[in-house]
Parts: sequence; C-alpha cells; structure tokens
Amino acid sequence: MELTIALYSAFDLPQDVFVWDVGHQCYAHKLLTGRYRSFDTLRQFGGISGFPKRDENPYDRFGTGHASTSISAALGFAKARDLKGSSEHVIAVIGDGALTGGMAWEALNNAGQLKTNLTVVLNDNEMSISKNVGAMSTHLSKLRMLPLYQKVEDKAKNVIENLPMGGKTLSRTAEGILHGVTHLMAAQTGIVFEEMGFKYFGPIDGHDTDLLIEIFSNIKTMKGPVLVHVLTTKGKGYEHAENDARSFHGVSPFQIGNGKSEKLPGGVTFTDAFADALLELGEQDERVVAITAAMPDGTGVHKFAERFPNRFYDVGIAEQHAVTFAAGLAAGGLKPVVAVYSTFLQRAYDQIVHDVCLQKLPVIFAIDRAGLVGDDGPTHHGAFDLSYLRHVPNMVVAAPSDAAELRLMLHLALNHDGPFAIRYPRGISPEIPGHAQMQPMSVGMAEVLAEGNDVCVIAVGSAVNLSLRALDLLREQGISAALVNARFVKPLDAGLITSFAKRCRRLVLVEENTAQGGFGSAVVELLASSGITDVEMAQIGLPDEFVGHGTQTILREFHGLDPEHIARVTAELVSGARAEKP
Repeated sequence: MELTIALYSAFDLPQDVFVWDVGHQCYAHKLLTGRYRSFDTLRQFGGISGFPKRDENPYDRFGTGHASTSISAALGFAKARDLKGSSEHVIAVIGDGALTGGMAWEALNNAGQLKTNLTVVLNDNEMSISKNVGAMSTHLSKLRMLPLYQKVEDKAKNVIENLPMGGKTLSRTAEGILHGVTHLMAAQTGIVFEEMGFKYFGPIDGHDTDLLIEIFSNIKTMKGPVLVHVLTTKGKGYEHAENDARSFHGVSPFQIGNGKSEKLPGGVTFTDAFADALLELGEQDERVVAITAAMPDGTGVHKFAERFPNRFYDVGIAEQHAVTFAAGLAAGGLKPVVAVYSTFLQRAYDQIVHDVCLQKLPVIFAIDRAGLVGDDGPTHHGAFDLSYLRHVPNMVVAAPSDAAELRLMLHLALNHDGPFAIRYPRGISPEIPGHAQMQPMSVGMAEVLAEGNDVCVIAVGSAVNLSLRALDLLREQGISAALVNARFVKPLDAGLITSFAKRCRRLVLVEENTAQGGFGSAVVELLASSGITDVEMAQIGLPDEFVGHGTQTILREFHGLDPEHIARVTAELVSGARAEKP
C-alpha cells in the first residue's frame, strides 16, 4: 500500500507507465485508479479482475498474471518511448519471488545493455506464495541483513549527496535496516545489479511513504536503468497475515477479528488425493523425487517434502528449469514427479517437447488446476493442456474422474517407460460409483459407467461426474444413454469408442478443456481414421476464447458445462433437433 502511494505520488499518471509483475500487487493500484466504488466486485463474475487487465481500465497498461514478465514488458515500453520521441517514465514493480524466474534476468541483462531510462522496483518481502528459495533469495537475504549503522550510513550519505536533488528526508540518519538507504558498492553486498548496468539503491524501508516519495522523486531524474530495492512485510498492517503470510497469500472466507478460516464443505480434494498417493509412491520406491516451481502448498507436495526432504526440490518460479531438471533426473535413473498448475506448465512447453518427450524420458507431470479454476480468471484457467500435450509424440495424457482414479493413474505412471501427464481439476473430488473397489488399469483403457442404445456420452476428467448427473435428467425424458469414462486422451481406447460409435451412431463428447484440439477433436480424428463417417456428434467444451473470472459453478453454467446443458444437447441430438438448426 505504502509503496504504491509513494510511486503514484512521485510519478505522473496516466502519462507514466507502470507494469505490475504477476499482478497480485495491483489492488492498491486499482483503488487509486478509478475502481474504488467497484472494488467489492473484485474477482467476482462480471466484476473487476484480480489482475491488471488492459481492457478494464486505461491505467492498466499491461496485463499480468504469470510471474517474471514485468521487466521485459517495461523495457518494451521504454524502447517504444525512445523510438517515438516521447518522455514518459517507465516503472516495473517486481517481487523477489518473481525474480527467481529466468525471464526476469534475461530482461535485466537486456536492459543493462540497452541503457535506456527504466526504473525497476524490487519489492522484497521474502515471499512469493511460500518462502522463496535459491541462490538469489540467499543473496537478497544478505542484503537485508546489512548493518545500517555508522559505516554504512556514511556510504548512504554519499549516495544521497550525489543524487540530482537533495532533501531533508533523504539526509536523515539511518536508523536501522528498516530505515536505511545503502548503495551496492562492494562485492559482498549487491554488485550483481551494478555489474548488469543498473544504478542500485537500497535496501529501503518499503513502508516509509515520505522517504519513498522523496527517493522516487529524485531517482526519476537519473539517466539509464535504475533498480530500487525496497523491503516490505507481506500482510503489513494485519497481524494475522503478518504472522502467517503463507496461509494468507490466498484465502477462503475468514473471520477478520481472529484470522481463522471458515470451514468449507468437506471431502477429499484432488490435490490432497495426489499428495497422499505421492507419499505412497515415495514409501514404495526410493527413486521417486518430487519437484515444484514455488508451489509446494498449492500442489500438495509439501507433504512429500516433510517426509522425504532429500528427495524434494523447489526450484522457484522457474517452470522451464523444473521440466529439464526433471528430464536430467529421469535420465539419471530416478522417477521425477513434476507437480505444477496447468496454466504454469504452458511456460515450459519447449522443454516438454525437446527435453522430455523427444528423449522418451519417464517424467511424470502431475497437472493440478486443470480446467476452470474460478476467481483468478483467464491467466489461471487450465483450459489448454489437453490440446498442447496430446499431439506430442511419446506422451501419455490421462484425466481422472475422481480421487480413486487419480491414485491408480499415479501408480500406473510410475511403472510406465516414458512421459506421463495426469491432469486434474481444482476442488473436491466426487465419488464415482464403483471406483472405491476399482481394479488397476492399463494405459489407454476406458471405462463404461452406463449402458444405453440411443446415444453415447463420452466424457473425460471432471466432465465425467457432470455427465453422470446429466444421465439422470435424460432418463426422466425416456432417453437411453450410455456413458463412457475415457480416462485417457492419449492413447484413446479405440476399440471401445469405435464400438459405441457403430452401435449408437450418436456421440456427445464432453471435456473441461478448449474444444479446439482437445479430447473431442481426438475422438473425431479417431473415427475419421477408422473410416466411421455416419455418426452424429456434438462436442461440449470450453469456447475458443479466454474465459473470464467467477466461481467454477457459475463459469460451468455460463459456458454449458453443467449437467442441464449436457442433457439438453444430448436430447437434441437424439431428437434430431440439432441437425435441423441452421
């Protein structure tokens, strides 16, 4: 809050350009740029986004949602300014967690080379979602611990005196780490940034608004790239968040007075089911190792880390490295499990193709938050993984319908000689009838959940339970519908699917993935290659657009992934109504 107020007091909006990395830092920005009255709609369906969004407000100059992009984008703005001959200031605000991403360092390197006017504000609170890791985190920790007393105070005064403008606030005596200003003047402090071509100022108390305003007011007159390192406390001003920043990164409803979360409806989540199954694998096979990219809690692998600390790796916000690191582990004879959100795995696509699949290495991808995730919106929906994974040679792509199936798939993946992706949604797992006593499966084996002759619904992943509920509605209409749980998107159970296609002649294909190139497309391709052309089909999936934010329930209803819509489409196919529509 204080940092945002200081920045917007020292710089001029809307002329000057701010790029907020990740976008989780943007709430104060939104309050100060015309969205105060609509702030109660934040992250709600039809309301304002939880991230900067270009089409929401002219002050949102660049949309963000994934980490480590701000410096690259800001440098682009700066060079566009230079080429146009304008004079606006460009500021990137990036957290120390996002600075663990390689893209941020690529941008710093390029900015130092180009030497254009650019301000990078490093908002250092020692946290991303969980505690930051890695050599850079260690380096920043050393900077935080600098003794800002007489020796360093003299260096700070020298720096202040050399600024283009002086000030009473800047010349005051440093009173400790939270009120000091130092300059990276020696190798043991922070020569890294200066060697990359930046003028460095910090660490600075990020909650001292007056000090920050005067520093930014002076720094903006300097030429070339500048990095300002500010120290902040995550959750500052709210005791419970300050004491437990990890839990308060993203919260369900809670009591403001005591900070305690309200209990949500019970049940096993897909994430918990994965975490428990991974522990089982770890107990059974010492070759199993777990990898996460700064998401140990969100993906559930913190449980594995507690039990097997020497076989757990948090690589920071570095998905590309995570995947190729896993490839190296696999080539070395281990069984790596990469636990990652679907939306973040997109960042490592080349590594999946080149480093894992091309070499047919046994890397297991546990892909959480597949499909619609809810309030985080388009930057976080896992809408594309079936499409971007299924066409890569050597990759197996599976999608469990419930927790029991997820457990069996993970055990199957451990014994598979090649890449294996398991994608599963956010939230509570349903209980599919019969799955509690499920027998082990083989790769590509589908499951018949209901027999019928009028039409066959073939669903995968989270769409299976939705389709089961749709069958109840169809029975009320006298429609005899079969239901197949595909389980696998690659390879498909060709024999089972083609047999139902020949028997029913009507197929409804349901998935919580974009309909472009996903599961439904795979079935259509299968039938075409099998010479089966006289089958009426309807595909139900996410639209060819970026889906907005809202609860999973609301978004599924809005985009036709609810039982009522599935039943309606199926009934129309049986009655011939769909064929008659223009």
